[in-house]
Amino acid sequence: MKNFKLYIGIIALLSLAACKKSFLDTEDVTSVSEQNFYNTPADAYKALIGTYDGLQRAGASGSGLAVVATEVMSDDAFGGTGNADGFGFQMIDEFDKLRSPSDQDMFKDNWSAYYKAVYRANMLLSHLDQVDWTGSETLRNVYESEARFIRAYLYFDMVRFWGNIPLVTTPSSENFPQTSPDSVYSLIAADLKFAAANLPATSYAAQDPATHGRVTKWAAESLIARVFLYYTGYYGKQDLVGAVSKSEALAYLEDVINNGGFGLVSNFANLWPAASLSNYAGEDNKETVFSIKYTYTSDWNGNVDGSSWIVMLGIRVQSIYPYGLGWGGGTVNPKLWNAYNANDTRKSASIISIADENLDFKNIKDQREYTGYYWKKYTPMVDEAGTSLAEKMGGVSFQISQFQDYVSIRYADVLLMAAELGAPKAQQYFDEVRQRAYGSNFVQIPINQANLMNERRLEFAGEGIRYWDLLRQGIDVAASAIAESVTLQNGGVNTTKTISASKIKETKGLSQIPYSQITLSNGVLKQNAGW
Repeated sequence: MKNFKLYIGIIALLSLAACKKSFLDTEDVTSVSEQNFYNTPADAYKALIGTYDGLQRAGASGSGLAVVATEVMSDDAFGGTGNADGFGFQMIDEFDKLRSPSDQDMFKDNWSAYYKAVYRANMLLSHLDQVDWTGSETLRNVYESEARFIRAYLYFDMVRFWGNIPLVTTPSSENFPQTSPDSVYSLIAADLKFAAANLPATSYAAQDPATHGRVTKWAAESLIARVFLYYTGYYGKQDLVGAVSKSEALAYLEDVINNGGFGLVSNFANLWPAASLSNYAGEDNKETVFSIKYTYTSDWNGNVDGSSWIVMLGIRVQSIYPYGLGWGGGTVNPKLWNAYNANDTRKSASIISIADENLDFKNIKDQREYTGYYWKKYTPMVDEAGTSLAEKMGGVSFQISQFQDYVSIRYADVLLMAAELGAPKAQQYFDEVRQRAYGSNFVQIPINQANLMNERRLEFAGEGIRYWDLLRQGIDVAASAIAESVTLQNGGVNTTKTISASKIKETKGLSQIPYSQITLSNGVLKQNAGW
Protein backbone atom coordinates (compact mmCIF):
# COMPACT_ATOMS: atom_id res chain seq x y z
CA MET A 1 0.00 0.00 0.00
CA LYS A 2 2.61 2.50 -1.09
CA ASN A 3 0.17 5.40 -1.41
CA PHE A 4 -0.49 5.20 2.33
CA LYS A 5 3.20 4.76 3.19
CA LEU A 6 2.16 1.52 4.87
CA TYR A 7 4.70 -0.86 3.45
CA ILE A 8 7.55 -1.67 5.84
CA GLY A 9 10.32 -4.14 5.27
CA ILE A 10 10.69 -7.35 7.16
CA ILE A 11 13.77 -5.89 8.88
CA ALA A 12 11.71 -3.01 10.23
CA LEU A 13 9.01 -5.46 11.20
CA LEU A 14 11.28 -7.64 13.25
CA SER A 15 13.88 -5.23 14.57
CA LEU A 16 12.46 -4.26 17.92
CA ALA A 17 13.42 -1.60 20.38
CA ALA A 18 14.83 -2.76 23.68
CA CYS A 19 12.07 -2.94 26.25
CA LYS A 20 12.39 -4.07 29.82
CA LYS A 21 8.82 -5.13 30.45
CA SER A 22 8.19 -8.87 30.65
CA PHE A 23 7.50 -10.51 27.31
CA LEU A 24 8.59 -7.47 25.28
CA ASP A 25 12.22 -8.40 26.00
CA THR A 26 13.56 -9.90 22.80
CA GLU A 27 16.72 -10.15 20.73
CA ASP A 28 16.90 -7.90 17.68
CA VAL A 29 16.67 -9.52 14.27
CA THR A 30 18.35 -7.56 11.50
CA SER A 31 19.23 -9.85 8.64
CA VAL A 32 16.20 -11.91 7.63
CA SER A 33 13.73 -11.89 4.79
CA GLU A 34 10.04 -12.63 4.49
CA GLN A 35 10.83 -15.80 2.59
CA ASN A 36 13.28 -17.37 5.00
CA PHE A 37 12.24 -16.04 8.37
CA TYR A 38 8.98 -17.81 9.23
CA ASN A 39 10.27 -21.34 9.83
CA THR A 40 9.99 -22.12 13.54
CA PRO A 41 7.65 -21.24 16.41
CA ALA A 42 10.49 -19.10 17.78
CA ASP A 43 10.46 -17.10 14.54
CA ALA A 44 6.70 -16.67 14.81
CA TYR A 45 7.09 -15.53 18.40
CA LYS A 46 9.54 -12.82 17.40
CA ALA A 47 7.11 -11.64 14.73
CA LEU A 48 4.35 -11.66 17.34
CA ILE A 49 6.43 -9.37 19.54
CA GLY A 50 6.80 -7.15 16.50
CA THR A 51 3.01 -7.03 16.32
CA TYR A 52 2.76 -5.96 19.95
CA ASP A 53 5.44 -3.38 19.27
CA GLY A 54 3.27 -2.06 16.43
CA LEU A 55 0.35 -1.69 18.84
CA GLN A 56 2.59 0.12 21.31
CA ARG A 57 3.80 2.50 18.60
CA ALA A 58 0.28 3.15 17.36
CA GLY A 59 -0.85 4.03 20.87
CA ALA A 60 2.06 6.41 21.34
CA SER A 61 1.79 8.06 17.91
CA GLY A 62 0.98 11.73 17.39
CA SER A 63 -0.59 13.32 20.45
CA GLY A 64 -2.39 10.09 21.28
CA LEU A 65 -5.75 9.00 19.90
CA ALA A 66 -6.92 6.69 22.66
CA VAL A 67 -6.95 9.23 25.50
CA VAL A 68 -5.89 12.73 24.47
CA ALA A 69 -7.97 13.19 21.32
CA THR A 70 -11.03 11.39 22.65
CA GLU A 71 -11.09 13.36 25.89
CA VAL A 72 -10.68 16.65 23.99
CA MET A 73 -13.64 15.69 21.79
CA SER A 74 -15.80 14.77 24.78
CA ASP A 75 -17.74 17.03 27.14
CA ASP A 76 -15.15 16.48 29.88
CA ALA A 77 -12.20 18.45 28.46
CA PHE A 78 -11.20 21.34 26.23
CA GLY A 79 -8.34 21.63 23.77
CA GLY A 80 -6.03 23.64 26.01
CA THR A 81 -2.26 23.71 25.16
CA GLY A 82 -0.08 26.85 25.13
CA ASN A 83 -1.55 30.28 24.65
CA ALA A 84 0.84 30.96 21.77
CA ASP A 85 0.38 27.55 20.14
CA GLY A 86 -1.57 26.86 16.98
CA PHE A 87 -5.27 26.13 17.21
CA GLY A 88 -5.24 22.50 16.13
CA PHE A 89 -6.56 21.23 19.45
CA GLN A 90 -9.34 23.81 19.32
CA MET A 91 -10.23 22.56 15.84
CA ILE A 92 -10.57 19.05 17.24
CA ASP A 93 -12.44 20.21 20.33
CA GLU A 94 -14.93 22.32 18.38
CA PHE A 95 -15.26 20.01 15.35
CA ASP A 96 -14.58 23.05 13.19
CA LYS A 97 -11.88 23.06 10.50
CA LEU A 98 -12.11 26.84 10.26
CA ARG A 99 -10.56 27.16 13.72
CA SER A 100 -7.24 26.09 12.20
CA PRO A 101 -7.51 25.78 8.40
CA SER A 102 -3.82 25.02 8.00
CA ASP A 103 -4.09 21.91 10.19
CA GLN A 104 -4.96 19.37 7.51
CA ASP A 105 -2.82 16.55 8.88
CA MET A 106 -3.55 16.53 12.63
CA PHE A 107 -3.81 12.74 12.64
CA LYS A 108 -1.22 11.94 9.99
CA ASP A 109 1.17 10.17 12.38
CA ASN A 110 -1.67 8.21 13.96
CA TRP A 111 -3.05 7.04 10.59
CA SER A 112 0.38 5.87 9.47
CA ALA A 113 1.29 4.17 12.76
CA TYR A 114 -2.03 2.33 12.98
CA TYR A 115 -1.79 0.96 9.45
CA LYS A 116 1.83 -0.03 9.97
CA ALA A 117 0.71 -1.96 13.04
CA VAL A 118 -2.04 -3.63 11.00
CA TYR A 119 0.61 -4.53 8.43
CA ARG A 120 2.64 -6.29 11.10
CA ALA A 121 -0.37 -8.32 12.23
CA ASN A 122 -1.26 -9.20 8.64
CA MET A 123 2.33 -10.21 7.87
CA LEU A 124 2.39 -12.67 10.77
CA LEU A 125 -1.09 -14.04 10.06
CA SER A 126 -0.28 -14.63 6.40
CA HIS A 127 2.82 -16.67 7.23
CA LEU A 128 1.59 -18.91 10.05
CA ASP A 129 1.17 -21.84 7.68
CA GLN A 130 4.81 -21.48 6.64
CA VAL A 131 5.95 -22.35 10.17
CA ASP A 132 6.75 -25.93 11.19
CA TRP A 133 4.63 -26.30 14.32
CA THR A 134 5.61 -29.91 15.03
CA GLY A 135 5.68 -30.35 18.79
CA SER A 136 4.18 -26.89 19.36
CA GLU A 137 0.81 -27.26 17.69
CA THR A 138 -1.12 -25.49 20.46
CA LEU A 139 0.96 -22.36 20.01
CA ARG A 140 -0.32 -21.75 16.50
CA ASN A 141 -3.84 -20.85 17.57
CA VAL A 142 -2.52 -18.84 20.50
CA TYR A 143 -0.27 -16.71 18.31
CA GLU A 144 -2.99 -16.31 15.71
CA SER A 145 -5.43 -15.26 18.43
CA GLU A 146 -3.09 -12.61 19.79
CA ALA A 147 -2.35 -11.18 16.35
CA ARG A 148 -6.04 -11.13 15.41
CA PHE A 149 -6.97 -9.43 18.68
CA ILE A 150 -4.38 -6.72 18.03
CA ARG A 151 -5.66 -6.24 14.49
CA ALA A 152 -9.23 -5.99 15.75
CA TYR A 153 -8.19 -3.56 18.48
CA LEU A 154 -6.48 -1.31 15.93
CA TYR A 155 -9.37 -1.39 13.49
CA PHE A 156 -11.87 -0.63 16.25
CA ASP A 157 -9.97 2.53 17.11
CA MET A 158 -9.73 3.52 13.46
CA VAL A 159 -13.32 2.84 12.44
CA ARG A 160 -14.61 4.84 15.41
CA PHE A 161 -12.37 7.79 14.59
CA TRP A 162 -12.64 7.87 10.82
CA GLY A 163 -15.72 5.82 9.88
CA ASN A 164 -15.13 4.73 6.29
CA ILE A 165 -11.57 3.43 6.17
CA PRO A 166 -9.56 1.08 3.94
CA LEU A 167 -9.83 -2.51 5.14
CA VAL A 168 -6.53 -4.31 4.62
CA THR A 169 -6.28 -7.96 5.63
CA THR A 170 -3.07 -8.95 3.84
CA PRO A 171 0.41 -7.37 3.78
CA SER A 172 -0.39 -5.69 0.47
CA SER A 173 0.92 -2.57 -1.29
CA GLU A 174 -2.32 -1.89 -3.16
CA ASN A 175 -4.14 1.44 -3.02
CA PHE A 176 -7.25 0.24 -1.22
CA PRO A 177 -10.45 2.31 -1.29
CA GLN A 178 -12.53 2.94 1.79
CA THR A 179 -14.97 0.23 2.72
CA SER A 180 -18.20 0.24 4.70
CA PRO A 181 -18.03 0.24 8.49
CA ASP A 182 -20.00 -3.02 8.47
CA SER A 183 -17.17 -4.73 6.60
CA VAL A 184 -14.67 -3.49 9.17
CA TYR A 185 -16.86 -4.58 12.06
CA SER A 186 -17.32 -8.00 10.47
CA LEU A 187 -13.55 -8.49 10.54
CA ILE A 188 -13.34 -7.16 14.11
CA ALA A 189 -16.06 -9.56 15.26
CA ALA A 190 -14.49 -12.54 13.52
CA ASP A 191 -11.02 -11.79 14.88
CA LEU A 192 -12.22 -11.33 18.44
CA LYS A 193 -14.46 -14.39 18.41
CA PHE A 194 -11.53 -16.48 17.19
CA ALA A 195 -9.34 -15.12 19.98
CA ALA A 196 -11.99 -15.72 22.63
CA ALA A 197 -12.45 -19.30 21.45
CA ASN A 198 -8.78 -20.21 21.12
CA LEU A 199 -6.93 -18.53 23.97
CA PRO A 200 -6.57 -20.57 27.18
CA ALA A 201 -8.93 -19.89 30.08
CA THR A 202 -6.13 -19.07 32.52
CA SER A 203 -7.37 -17.01 35.45
CA TYR A 204 -5.63 -13.82 36.56
CA ALA A 205 -4.21 -15.51 39.68
CA ALA A 206 -2.80 -18.40 37.65
CA GLN A 207 -1.24 -16.23 34.93
CA ASP A 208 2.53 -16.17 34.69
CA PRO A 209 3.56 -12.59 35.62
CA ALA A 210 6.05 -12.64 32.75
CA THR A 211 3.10 -12.76 30.33
CA HIS A 212 1.28 -9.71 31.70
CA GLY A 213 0.47 -7.41 28.84
CA ARG A 214 -0.24 -10.23 26.42
CA VAL A 215 -3.73 -10.73 25.09
CA THR A 216 -5.91 -13.13 27.07
CA LYS A 217 -9.21 -14.84 26.52
CA TRP A 218 -10.73 -12.38 28.99
CA ALA A 219 -9.46 -9.36 27.08
CA ALA A 220 -10.99 -10.71 23.87
CA GLU A 221 -14.35 -11.40 25.52
CA SER A 222 -14.41 -7.96 27.13
CA LEU A 223 -13.56 -6.19 23.89
CA ILE A 224 -16.31 -8.07 22.06
CA ALA A 225 -18.83 -6.56 24.48
CA ARG A 226 -17.35 -3.07 24.11
CA VAL A 227 -17.52 -3.35 20.32
CA PHE A 228 -21.09 -4.67 20.53
CA LEU A 229 -22.26 -1.76 22.67
CA TYR A 230 -20.64 0.84 20.45
CA TYR A 231 -21.71 -0.61 17.12
CA THR A 232 -25.31 -1.27 18.10
CA GLY A 233 -25.60 2.15 19.73
CA TYR A 234 -23.91 4.35 17.12
CA TYR A 235 -25.45 2.59 14.13
CA GLY A 236 -28.78 1.73 15.77
CA LYS A 237 -28.54 -2.02 15.16
CA GLN A 238 -29.81 -4.98 17.16
CA ASP A 239 -26.67 -7.07 16.95
CA LEU A 240 -23.02 -6.86 15.92
CA VAL A 241 -23.16 -7.39 12.14
CA GLY A 242 -25.08 -10.63 12.66
CA ALA A 243 -22.06 -12.13 14.41
CA VAL A 244 -22.75 -11.36 18.09
CA SER A 245 -26.16 -10.98 19.73
CA LYS A 246 -26.91 -9.09 22.92
CA SER A 247 -27.20 -12.33 24.89
CA GLU A 248 -23.90 -13.56 23.49
CA ALA A 249 -22.14 -10.31 24.37
CA LEU A 250 -23.43 -10.64 27.92
CA ALA A 251 -22.36 -14.29 28.09
CA TYR A 252 -18.80 -13.28 27.20
CA LEU A 253 -18.78 -10.77 30.06
CA GLU A 254 -20.26 -13.23 32.53
CA ASP A 255 -17.46 -15.63 31.64
CA VAL A 256 -14.90 -12.94 32.49
CA ILE A 257 -16.68 -12.21 35.77
CA ASN A 258 -17.10 -15.85 36.80
CA ASN A 259 -13.85 -17.35 35.56
CA GLY A 260 -11.33 -14.58 34.88
CA GLY A 261 -10.24 -14.16 38.48
CA PHE A 262 -10.31 -10.36 38.37
CA GLY A 263 -11.51 -7.99 41.07
CA LEU A 264 -11.72 -4.34 41.99
CA VAL A 265 -8.72 -2.76 43.68
CA SER A 266 -10.17 -1.73 47.05
CA ASN A 267 -9.04 1.91 46.93
CA PHE A 268 -9.79 3.66 43.62
CA ALA A 269 -6.89 6.11 44.01
CA ASN A 270 -4.43 3.21 44.17
CA LEU A 271 -5.09 2.48 40.51
CA TRP A 272 -3.20 5.63 39.49
CA PRO A 273 0.44 6.49 40.28
CA ALA A 274 -0.08 10.23 40.76
CA ALA A 275 -3.15 9.73 42.94
CA SER A 276 -1.62 7.16 45.28
CA LEU A 277 2.18 7.62 45.27
CA SER A 278 3.54 4.98 47.67
CA ASN A 279 0.21 3.11 47.75
CA TYR A 280 0.05 2.48 44.00
CA ALA A 281 -1.41 -0.95 43.29
CA GLY A 282 1.10 -1.39 40.49
CA GLU A 283 0.89 -2.35 36.88
CA ASP A 284 -0.97 -5.54 36.08
CA ASN A 285 -3.03 -5.38 39.26
CA LYS A 286 -6.13 -7.56 39.56
CA GLU A 287 -8.33 -4.94 37.90
CA THR A 288 -6.32 -4.78 34.67
CA VAL A 289 -7.97 -6.88 31.98
CA PHE A 290 -5.90 -5.43 29.14
CA SER A 291 -3.26 -2.73 28.92
CA ILE A 292 -0.77 -1.42 26.40
CA LYS A 293 2.69 -1.66 27.93
CA TYR A 294 5.13 1.24 27.96
CA THR A 295 8.57 1.86 29.41
CA TYR A 296 11.23 4.58 29.61
CA THR A 297 13.72 3.33 27.00
CA SER A 298 12.61 5.47 24.03
CA ASP A 299 15.33 7.44 22.29
CA TRP A 300 15.64 10.09 19.59
CA ASN A 301 16.70 7.47 17.02
CA GLY A 302 13.27 6.00 16.40
CA ASN A 303 12.95 3.55 19.29
CA VAL A 304 9.44 4.14 20.60
CA ASP A 305 8.65 2.53 23.94
CA GLY A 306 7.14 5.38 25.97
CA SER A 307 3.65 6.76 26.50
CA SER A 308 4.72 10.19 25.28
CA TRP A 309 1.11 11.35 24.90
CA ILE A 310 0.92 11.65 28.68
CA VAL A 311 3.10 14.77 28.45
CA MET A 312 0.37 16.50 26.43
CA LEU A 313 -1.93 16.28 29.48
CA GLY A 314 0.53 17.57 32.08
CA ILE A 315 0.32 20.91 33.88
CA ARG A 316 1.46 23.63 31.51
CA VAL A 317 5.29 23.90 31.60
CA GLN A 318 5.56 23.67 35.39
CA SER A 319 6.39 20.82 37.73
CA ILE A 320 4.60 20.89 41.09
CA TYR A 321 5.35 17.76 43.12
CA PRO A 322 4.27 15.10 42.44
CA TYR A 323 3.06 16.35 39.06
CA GLY A 324 5.55 16.81 36.26
CA LEU A 325 5.39 19.49 33.62
CA GLY A 326 3.56 18.97 30.37
CA TRP A 327 1.98 20.91 27.53
CA GLY A 328 -1.39 21.71 29.16
CA GLY A 329 -3.56 19.92 26.62
CA GLY A 330 -7.03 18.60 27.41
CA THR A 331 -7.79 20.96 30.31
CA VAL A 332 -10.59 19.46 32.37
CA ASN A 333 -14.07 20.94 32.12
CA PRO A 334 -15.20 22.26 35.54
CA LYS A 335 -18.57 20.61 34.84
CA LEU A 336 -16.92 17.25 35.36
CA TRP A 337 -15.37 18.28 38.67
CA ASN A 338 -18.73 19.55 39.84
CA ALA A 339 -20.52 16.40 38.67
CA TYR A 340 -18.87 14.36 41.43
CA ASN A 341 -20.49 14.03 44.83
CA ALA A 342 -18.31 15.38 47.64
CA ASN A 343 -18.10 11.84 49.08
CA ASP A 344 -16.99 10.27 45.80
CA THR A 345 -13.32 9.29 46.18
CA ARG A 346 -12.90 9.22 42.39
CA LYS A 347 -13.10 13.02 42.26
CA SER A 348 -9.67 13.83 43.67
CA ALA A 349 -8.17 10.62 42.28
CA SER A 350 -9.11 11.49 38.71
CA ILE A 351 -8.55 15.25 38.54
CA ILE A 352 -5.86 17.66 39.69
CA SER A 353 -7.51 20.73 41.21
CA ILE A 354 -5.07 23.63 41.39
CA ALA A 355 -7.11 25.42 44.05
CA ASP A 356 -8.17 22.46 46.17
CA GLU A 357 -4.64 21.07 46.30
CA ASN A 358 -3.15 24.52 46.98
CA LEU A 359 -0.78 24.22 44.03
CA ASP A 360 1.29 27.29 43.21
CA PHE A 361 0.65 27.37 39.46
CA LYS A 362 2.47 30.34 37.94
CA ASN A 363 2.14 29.78 34.21
CA ILE A 364 -1.45 30.83 33.66
CA LYS A 365 -0.32 33.42 31.09
CA ASP A 366 1.14 30.58 29.03
CA GLN A 367 -1.97 28.38 29.27
CA ARG A 368 -4.82 28.45 26.78
CA GLU A 369 -8.30 27.50 27.99
CA TYR A 370 -7.26 27.37 31.62
CA THR A 371 -9.91 25.91 33.90
CA GLY A 372 -7.97 25.21 37.10
CA TYR A 373 -8.19 21.46 36.49
CA TYR A 374 -5.87 18.90 34.86
CA TRP A 375 -6.00 15.12 34.47
CA LYS A 376 -4.45 13.09 37.29
CA LYS A 377 -4.86 9.51 36.06
CA TYR A 378 -2.35 10.03 33.30
CA THR A 379 0.16 12.78 34.02
CA PRO A 380 3.97 13.10 34.10
CA MET A 381 5.47 12.81 37.58
CA VAL A 382 8.47 14.22 39.43
CA ASP A 383 10.16 13.55 42.74
CA GLU A 384 10.26 16.09 45.58
CA ALA A 385 13.35 17.69 44.04
CA GLY A 386 11.48 18.25 40.79
CA THR A 387 13.33 15.57 38.83
CA SER A 388 11.30 13.74 36.22
CA LEU A 389 10.66 10.15 37.33
CA ALA A 390 11.06 9.03 33.74
CA GLU A 391 14.53 10.60 33.53
CA LYS A 392 15.41 9.43 37.03
CA MET A 393 14.81 5.85 35.89
CA GLY A 394 17.20 6.34 33.00
CA GLY A 395 15.03 7.84 30.28
CA VAL A 396 16.68 10.28 27.91
CA SER A 397 13.90 12.89 28.21
CA PHE A 398 10.59 13.28 29.99
CA GLN A 399 9.12 14.11 26.58
CA ILE A 400 9.51 10.59 25.20
CA SER A 401 10.30 8.43 28.25
CA GLN A 402 6.99 8.31 30.10
CA PHE A 403 6.48 4.72 31.24
CA GLN A 404 2.94 4.50 32.61
CA ASP A 405 0.91 1.77 30.89
CA TYR A 406 -2.38 2.63 29.24
CA VAL A 407 -5.03 0.48 30.93
CA SER A 408 -7.50 -0.02 28.11
CA ILE A 409 -9.93 -2.39 29.83
CA ARG A 410 -10.53 -2.45 33.58
CA TYR A 411 -12.64 -4.97 35.46
CA ALA A 412 -14.91 -2.12 36.55
CA ASP A 413 -15.86 -1.71 32.89
CA VAL A 414 -16.63 -5.41 32.62
CA LEU A 415 -19.05 -5.08 35.55
CA LEU A 416 -20.77 -1.97 34.20
CA MET A 417 -21.05 -3.36 30.67
CA ALA A 418 -22.62 -6.54 32.03
CA ALA A 419 -25.04 -4.45 34.08
CA GLU A 420 -25.94 -2.42 31.00
CA LEU A 421 -26.59 -5.56 28.97
CA GLY A 422 -29.14 -6.74 31.53
CA ALA A 423 -27.24 -9.30 33.61
CA PRO A 424 -29.34 -11.00 36.31
CA LYS A 425 -26.94 -9.47 38.84
CA ALA A 426 -26.97 -6.04 37.18
CA GLN A 427 -27.78 -4.14 40.37
CA GLN A 428 -25.06 -6.02 42.27
CA TYR A 429 -22.44 -5.25 39.61
CA PHE A 430 -23.50 -1.61 39.56
CA ASP A 431 -23.33 -1.42 43.34
CA GLU A 432 -19.86 -2.98 43.51
CA VAL A 433 -18.40 -0.17 41.44
CA ARG A 434 -20.19 2.54 43.42
CA GLN A 435 -19.41 1.00 46.81
CA ARG A 436 -15.72 1.19 46.04
CA ALA A 437 -16.11 4.87 45.13
CA TYR A 438 -18.13 5.91 48.20
CA GLY A 439 -16.95 3.54 50.92
CA SER A 440 -18.93 4.05 54.12
CA ASN A 441 -20.90 6.85 52.44
CA PHE A 442 -22.38 4.50 49.85
CA VAL A 443 -26.11 4.88 49.22
CA GLN A 444 -27.73 2.58 46.70
CA ILE A 445 -29.45 4.11 43.68
CA PRO A 446 -31.52 2.16 41.15
CA ILE A 447 -29.86 0.92 38.02
CA ASN A 448 -31.21 2.50 34.84
CA GLN A 449 -29.67 3.80 31.64
CA ALA A 450 -29.26 7.37 32.85
CA ASN A 451 -27.59 6.29 36.11
CA LEU A 452 -25.38 3.84 34.25
CA MET A 453 -24.14 6.44 31.78
CA ASN A 454 -23.46 8.91 34.59
CA GLU A 455 -21.61 6.26 36.57
CA ARG A 456 -19.49 5.40 33.57
CA ARG A 457 -18.62 9.07 33.16
CA LEU A 458 -17.43 9.34 36.76
CA GLU A 459 -15.65 5.98 36.85
CA PHE A 460 -13.76 6.28 33.56
CA ALA A 461 -13.09 10.02 33.39
CA GLY A 462 -9.82 10.68 31.61
CA GLU A 463 -9.48 7.13 30.28
CA GLY A 464 -10.67 7.69 26.70
CA ILE A 465 -14.11 6.16 27.14
CA ARG A 466 -16.57 9.02 27.68
CA TYR A 467 -16.66 10.27 24.07
CA TRP A 468 -17.57 6.87 22.71
CA ASP A 469 -20.21 6.43 25.42
CA LEU A 470 -21.79 9.68 24.23
CA LEU A 471 -21.71 8.76 20.55
CA ARG A 472 -23.26 5.36 21.11
CA GLN A 473 -26.27 7.06 22.65
CA GLY A 474 -26.84 8.83 19.33
CA ILE A 475 -25.29 11.83 17.63
CA ASP A 476 -28.02 14.14 18.94
CA VAL A 477 -27.31 13.09 22.53
CA ALA A 478 -23.58 13.53 22.01
CA ALA A 479 -23.95 16.93 20.35
CA SER A 480 -26.22 18.19 23.12
CA ALA A 481 -23.80 17.06 25.84
CA ILE A 482 -20.65 18.44 24.20
CA ALA A 483 -21.98 21.75 22.87
CA GLU A 484 -21.63 24.76 25.15
CA SER A 485 -20.63 28.39 25.40
CA VAL A 486 -18.33 28.97 28.34
CA THR A 487 -15.86 31.51 29.69
CA LEU A 488 -12.30 30.22 29.94
CA GLN A 489 -8.96 31.95 30.46
CA ASN A 490 -6.55 32.34 27.57
CA GLY A 491 -3.28 33.66 28.93
CA GLY A 492 -5.11 34.80 32.06
CA VAL A 493 -7.74 36.74 30.10
CA ASN A 494 -11.39 35.71 30.19
CA THR A 495 -12.44 34.49 26.77
CA THR A 496 -15.70 33.01 25.49
CA LYS A 497 -15.42 29.59 23.92
CA THR A 498 -18.25 28.11 21.86
CA ILE A 499 -18.71 24.53 20.74
CA SER A 500 -21.61 24.25 18.30
CA ALA A 501 -23.90 21.23 18.26
CA SER A 502 -24.39 21.68 14.52
CA LYS A 503 -20.68 21.07 13.88
CA ILE A 504 -20.75 17.82 15.82
CA LYS A 505 -23.81 16.66 13.90
CA GLU A 506 -22.28 17.70 10.57
CA THR A 507 -19.21 15.54 11.18
CA LYS A 508 -21.28 12.73 12.75
CA GLY A 509 -18.63 12.72 15.46
CA LEU A 510 -15.98 11.47 13.03
CA SER A 511 -12.51 12.95 12.70
CA GLN A 512 -10.52 14.46 9.86
CA ILE A 513 -8.79 12.01 7.54
CA PRO A 514 -5.26 13.32 6.92
CA TYR A 515 -5.32 15.28 3.67
CA SER A 516 -1.84 14.02 2.81
CA GLN A 517 -3.26 10.50 2.69
CA ILE A 518 -6.06 11.63 0.37
CA THR A 519 -3.44 13.17 -1.92
CA LEU A 520 -1.22 10.07 -1.81
CA SER A 521 -4.22 7.91 -2.73
CA ASN A 522 -4.81 9.99 -5.89
CA GLY A 523 -8.27 10.82 -4.65
CA VAL A 524 -9.28 7.24 -3.87
CA LEU A 525 -9.84 8.29 -0.26
CA LYS A 526 -12.69 10.72 0.40
CA GLN A 527 -12.74 13.20 3.27
CA ASN A 528 -15.34 12.87 6.02
CA ALA A 529 -18.27 15.29 6.05
CA GLY A 530 -17.52 18.57 7.81
CA TRP A 531 -13.76 18.28 7.35
